[in-house]
Amino acid sequence: MLPRLTYVLLALTLSAQVVRADCECLWQGSFVDVQSTTDLVVSGQVVAGKGNSIDLELHQTLRGTTHQERIRIWLHMGELCRPPAELFPQGSEWVMALDKLHEQPPGGFDPATPNISYGRVGDYSLSSCGGYWLSQSGSFLTGNLIDAPRWEREPKMSPVLIDLVQSYIDGKVERSALAQASREDPALKELMLDTRAFLREE
Repeated sequence: MLPRLTYVLLALTLSAQVVRADCECLWQGSFVDVQSTTDLVVSGQVVAGKGNSIDLELHQTLRGTTHQERIRIWLHMGELCRPPAELFPQGSEWVMALDKLHEQPPGGFDPATPNISYGRVGDYSLSSCGGYWLSQSGSFLTGNLIDAPRWEREPKMSPVLIDLVQSYIDGKVERSALAQASREDPALKELMLDTRAFLREE
């Protein structure tokens, strides 16, 4: 668990620099700002990946409609402002705000290289121009959820329950409730530091 978490955090740290170097877009905001502009918001686990796409097995649909249990998500290629596929290793879990691919641009899908492309009509894409994804561990989410610095993928925050995020999406709780839940608890942070110090002395 710890090595996987370390890998994910490292990948998230590097991803902003990688994506911004290959494309240009304006920061659209944290997750709470961008989720309502997308076609689908889902929770799921990466079960496969090939080329610049990943397959996400769905656990929960937070907003939108899909009749699929597994969806394909197309990621970075060329100058597309999408995160790299390497950021989402098999077995990792995420909440993602996705756009459906409604039409194929000229040259967007080459049957000769089906694993590297813009994507297929009916599949989904993930933007890197905002907090369009959150890391999931059990029932808790972390990431650029609310009022976090631009381009920072793993800001310091307390993990937030996915049920609270769902309630926000459904309009049952205010933005302020999410902000309060995501603030780091100084007492908890102090306890964690004390515990680490104690373990080093043992």
